[in-house]
Amino acid sequence: MNLQCVLVALLAAGSLVAQSKYPDQARSTVVSTAGIVATSQVLASQAGAAILDRGGSAVDAAIAANAVLGTTEPMMNGVGGDLLAIVWDAKAKKLYGLNSTGWSPKGLSTEVLKSKGVNGKPPGQSIHLVTVPGAVAGWDALRKKFGRLTMAELLAPAIYFADQGVPIAERASATWEIDGRRVIDAPNFAATFMPGGHAPAPGQVFKNRDYAKTLTMIAQNGRDGFYKGPLAKALLEFSKEQGGTMVAEDLELFQSEWVDPISTTYHGWTVWELPPNGQGIAALTMLNIMEQFPLAQYGQNSTQALHVMMEAKKLAYADLTKYVGDSRFSPQPVKEMLSKDRAKLQAKTISEKEAHCQVMPSDLLARLNEVGKDTTYLTVVDKEGNIVSLIQSLYSDFGTGLVVPGTGMILHNRGGLFDYEPGRVNSLEPRKRPQTTIIPAFMEKGEVKVGFGIMGGFNQAQAHAQFVSNIADFGFNIQAAMEAPRFTKASFDGCDVSIESRVPEKVRSELTARGHKLRVTEPFSGSNMGRGNVVMVDEKGVKYGGSDPRADGAAIPQSPR
Repeated sequence: MNLQCVLVALLAAGSLVAQSKYPDQARSTVVSTAGIVATSQVLASQAGAAILDRGGSAVDAAIAANAVLGTTEPMMNGVGGDLLAIVWDAKAKKLYGLNSTGWSPKGLSTEVLKSKGVNGKPPGQSIHLVTVPGAVAGWDALRKKFGRLTMAELLAPAIYFADQGVPIAERASATWEIDGRRVIDAPNFAATFMPGGHAPAPGQVFKNRDYAKTLTMIAQNGRDGFYKGPLAKALLEFSKEQGGTMVAEDLELFQSEWVDPISTTYHGWTVWELPPNGQGIAALTMLNIMEQFPLAQYGQNSTQALHVMMEAKKLAYADLTKYVGDSRFSPQPVKEMLSKDRAKLQAKTISEKEAHCQVMPSDLLARLNEVGKDTTYLTVVDKEGNIVSLIQSLYSDFGTGLVVPGTGMILHNRGGLFDYEPGRVNSLEPRKRPQTTIIPAFMEKGEVKVGFGIMGGFNQAQAHAQFVSNIADFGFNIQAAMEAPRFTKASFDGCDVSIESRVPEKVRSELTARGHKLRVTEPFSGSNMGRGNVVMVDEKGVKYGGSDPRADGAAIPQSPR
């Protein structure tokens, strides 16, 4: 099909690129009457859009895109990691949550670690940080509830790219090189992901044929293709060789959990996150505190607005560290944490002129100052208006770096988020899920529905709150809200804050005068500020999509029919 035919076809579908009224907006919002897939890699977005073309649902497209991302940016995600999702069912007008974060082995405890000579938290490449990977169980649960196509159809694009090769994009190549250096000596890693001792260059075709075989087993056998059979056997044998404690029952008995999303209201919008063990509740508590101040009057990225947000972040994350863990092991005070009255009291502790540097519980600081950031977030809206907000991760860059022989699969290190001191809400225990950083999100106002997420370790909740504020306080469209300069505070005490250089120098100087210790990053810094995607359905059923220029991705509309 020539270019003219493509343009005519796109216009026939009602798909066009919208002009923006925001001069700093680098990309235009994609608008369509059909479905849209927004991911951090264009080829993954295309794969998802192709699934929509075949009659697949939003969930089908999300699974296909997620699987491709495991090949195009394997430092971020893959079947060796975890998954969470929020699904909006447009016909039922109901929101569903899926938690597919894995549990620790039954045979692992702090006492067992001490018997192996490990005191405290194991090092980042340790097999003891590998919890049961939940991604495949998540795909299975999502497809069975909302899917229309077979798993073989959904994984076909990823299998093709893994077997025949995929050209690596520019930002992915740069991140791959940096991240790969950290784990290059991990067993089987270099031979699989850095042959010749370096990452694939931009445009270089990368093949992972062992991973194609892994995906093929899953395509043929579904959930059992991963948690039972040859793949499970290979994983368990490798774990045992590395000194791990995982056994067959740890894999076979693991199940994803359907959960009810939690919410708060913010200036007319209802914002939804998943309940603990995730950090999404911190985004909601941060918004509750921010709501006590007239941010719209202060102005977007003004000194006063940013100061309030930074201080609100510290207060919200203080509660996160103290209360959030696996709800199956201890009650989570969700209602109390989301109380508007509580937020009013917290807001009164914020000084309008001075940053507070010590608001965190000191006993958890050492664990939380290490921030995993390598995650992928994607979102899909289909023609019927169903939305999937999905996030999937290896936690740290390339996870543990441990590659199971013959599988092309990296094992994550999500267990690094456990507290390795006993008796705390997030302490390591057998078959327990650690606190997780990865959080999908959703917001709505009347008939307007928005699926969004911003990846990047503990950056995510604070980035979610900034995104919501850009829309609710300042009237930004979804693309402008995603692109807007952000701040992130990686550590959980002190006054240090990373902030993009696009925030005016005058504002940065005034924040410094209030006691904030700023680290200025380059514009559109995905490694610092995270990378997001977003879709929206408006009151008339028109679909919108946006993708963060901090990554290689795009929002791709479904082809016209």
